[in-house]
Amino acid sequence: MNAKNPKPKTHFGYQQIDPKDKSEKVKYIFDNVVEGYDLMNDLMSFGIHRIWKRVAVEMSEIRPNSFFLDLAGGTGDMVKLMAPRLSHEGTAILSDINEKMLVSGRDKLIDLGISNFLSVQIDAQILPFKQDSFDVISIAFGLRNVTDKTKALNSILDCLKPGGKLIVLEFSKPTNEMLREIYDIYSFEIIPKLGEIVLSSEESYRYLAESIRMHPNQEELKDLFEECGFENCNYENLTNGIVAIHTGTKPKE
Repeated sequence: MNAKNPKPKTHFGYQQIDPKDKSEKVKYIFDNVVEGYDLMNDLMSFGIHRIWKRVAVEMSEIRPNSFFLDLAGGTGDMVKLMAPRLSHEGTAILSDINEKMLVSGRDKLIDLGISNFLSVQIDAQILPFKQDSFDVISIAFGLRNVTDKTKALNSILDCLKPGGKLIVLEFSKPTNEMLREIYDIYSFEIIPKLGEIVLSSEESYRYLAESIRMHPNQEELKDLFEECGFENCNYENLTNGIVAIHTGTKPKE
């Protein structure tokens, strides 16, 4: 490809890389942290991530007979909260592109006595389901790791039933300037050191901080939802915008 048509790039933290390389780099990051992933989530957020996820579940308006898909499901926290709300008529699917994370999540849920779910290794950009399959699709702290967010949102829209709902819980941009400065120091100075102490993986948690900064802010992500065809698009800031929950529905007609 010549200089007038440069090869497209994507973000991996602050690095610019070839899009085809991102999934392997993300896989390497999560392979390194799977053993202590839940512990680090608790330490980094002081346990508040559990409250954020509960709020997201409440906003999903899931019903007992819902067909529910959790993308980038990691160690199963969203399915853990969703599955008990389903009757025998409903279905919960835990999914992740990373095999080690998926196996960890599946085993954790089974150990907790939760059995009314399926686990599937899939790429959020290419969902292998029929059109109009799900009432609710969620993705918690995973969208920023997806190479092509537009492609993923289009695939999600296709798989939702008309009127079905997408819930995205993701790190975002703090609304308070002073908090933003403190959060930057915490993200770039404390969290990587914590990752080194707990998991001997400072690199993985430096990527985490960088990937958060490169992720679209609240209004940008809302605009992306709308551009992809979702309606009733909105977001709710939690903890002064450190995270935000974005929602959108598939048009009924």
